[in-house]
Amino acid sequence: MKDPESIPQVGELVRILNGRDKGQFACIIEILDDRFVRIADGDKRKVDRAKKKNIQHVEQLNILVPEVKSSIVETGRVTNAKLRFAISTYIDDNLLKEGE
Repeated sequence: MKDPESIPQVGELVRILNGRDKGQFACIIEILDDRFVRIADGDKRKVDRAKKKNIQHVEQLNILVPEVKSSIVETGRVTNAKLRFAISTYIDDNLLKEGE
């Protein structure tokens, strides 16, 4: 995240830039403050063990997943299956576009 005006949102997809999970995709499931968020991918990083991450260590993809956001806003949580589906759909869509 290089742009200071780009504010993270719940339900937004990110690519992890630093740490053990570098290069993997995840979804923001909670905003802790102006510097930290909690991310999960529903697979290796489940919702109940979400990772606290500095927003400078993730690349925001400017893709908001409405199903994830509405689930968190309405019920306060999201299922791991919904996160896996959202991330795999994004990856599949981008790989198809790049492969053309």
